[in-house]
Amino acid sequence: MKAIVVCLFCVIILVKSDEFLNVTYEYLNVTYEPVQRQLLDFKKEHPHPIGLWTKLAGDPVELRDTITINSDQFNNQLFVDTFSTFDGRRIPERIATAKGTGAFGYFEVTHDVSKYTYADVFNGVGKKTPIVVRFATALQNLGGSELIREIKSMATKFYTKEGNFDLLTISTPVFPFRDPMLFRDLVNAFQRNPQTNLYDFTSVYDITTLRPELGHNLFWIMSDYGLPNGYRRMDTFAIHAFEISNKHGETHYVRFNLRSELGFSPLTSAQAAAIQARDLDYYTRDLYNAIDSGEYPAWKLEMDVMTSHDIQTVDYDPFDVTKLWKNGTFITVPIGRLVLNQNVENHFRDIEQAAFNPGHLVPGIPGPVDYLFRGRRMFYRDTQNYRLGRNHNNILVNMPLYEKTYVRDGRPPTRLNMKNAPNYYANSFNGPIPYVDENRPWKKLQILDNNAVDLEPMWYFYNYILEDETHRQRFIDNIVLSLLPVTPPVIQRVFQLLFLVDKELATRVKAAYEVALAAQQAAALAVPPPVPGRRVPSARDHPKKETK
Repeated sequence: MKAIVVCLFCVIILVKSDEFLNVTYEYLNVTYEPVQRQLLDFKKEHPHPIGLWTKLAGDPVELRDTITINSDQFNNQLFVDTFSTFDGRRIPERIATAKGTGAFGYFEVTHDVSKYTYADVFNGVGKKTPIVVRFATALQNLGGSELIREIKSMATKFYTKEGNFDLLTISTPVFPFRDPMLFRDLVNAFQRNPQTNLYDFTSVYDITTLRPELGHNLFWIMSDYGLPNGYRRMDTFAIHAFEISNKHGETHYVRFNLRSELGFSPLTSAQAAAIQARDLDYYTRDLYNAIDSGEYPAWKLEMDVMTSHDIQTVDYDPFDVTKLWKNGTFITVPIGRLVLNQNVENHFRDIEQAAFNPGHLVPGIPGPVDYLFRGRRMFYRDTQNYRLGRNHNNILVNMPLYEKTYVRDGRPPTRLNMKNAPNYYANSFNGPIPYVDENRPWKKLQILDNNAVDLEPMWYFYNYILEDETHRQRFIDNIVLSLLPVTPPVIQRVFQLLFLVDKELATRVKAAYEVALAAQQAAALAVPPPVPGRRVPSARDHPKKETK
């Protein structure tokens, strides 16, 4: 009993200590980052406890129940609440784009684009629409590094009056593949080896040489464009050619792009390695600090536009997501400005549970017509049903501004579950009714994709996208660094593929690879012998002293 009294006394002293010491929380003569100040900022905003602590059922927590030593744990409902929820609080990790961050903001229309689309979100200069954005690195686990040379993503959910519009963009203007069947195999090859549980460049180059259409995107990643200096300085691209229509039913085909107002800025591999040694969360920290400091990141939303006539006259496939549109075959039209001005208050609630689906479209934007998009709108829904449950659109961050549906029941959250309204359609009792969209085009373009491999985009990238010799050399250095762990015969197939793309490129990569490999082998021979191991001290290494 005496021990319990002492413990309670200590708790009371800790609660009262701030008043006793007359502590203030002004940051005088000290500079803290916003991420470091978060807890102190909360206390400054709430100078007194925010309320009474309750158990999950709402009954208040009694102080003696916060200590379970020498107590009846079975009858301590606080203990049961705590560990029954703690043990099961994780939801499945995303297969791709697991490591991410995000923020809230708004989208503002800055230009009249009514001649292209009647989508309400893009019409009315000055109109603002609330948004949530999730950034992520494509292939890292939740605890991985953001400073890896790979695709970065930026998913934006527009909370429009006509439903949620999800615009999913990535940091390269081309996608790795056209066939949705490749998604599983690409992710598996670029993620961890099933036996070693390590990332394996042999599998990366093995699938790339066997599926050469992957090479164009890999070239972008190995260049300066593959490692932006944080999410704020990253341009992103929606990849697909979207079909959009105006109020007269006229269609256009567009590629949406988001251009950072800070301008694109890359990191070299050496810079990224130095930052990674001390901070795996560099991108997340940079975004949070900027928003909290009032330096709101912003992007210009624009669209590259072709008419129905244009797509029939160009000498390439404008629906091929692995290729760029050629200069001179389209016009670029500005739409508006996307601004992030509010950090999330709870990452799990607002970002980890956020569900983005490219199939979430709005009137005036019927969406892409290619086969990759058809596959994506299926497996995004499937993964969200698995991770979050079939009612994931009822989670707060995913809820549209307006919803009336005949979808009922299932696992929570069900919200109001449509109360007592009729649960079937058609009905004569005033349940929700559909509308007629008189502006919707009567016909939708049907296209046939091809599976031919074209190496010309890789040749064009090396000779024209890489703007100068220093950039080409960094590109080659990055390729060589990734080739060092690759085993035969895959390494030979890499050189053969590069030779087919560009003879000069293949020659330079092979020469640099041989030099780097020789240096690596020499360094391995020069490694000094390991220091003999030591035992971690334990109690038996320190005999008990005699007490007088």
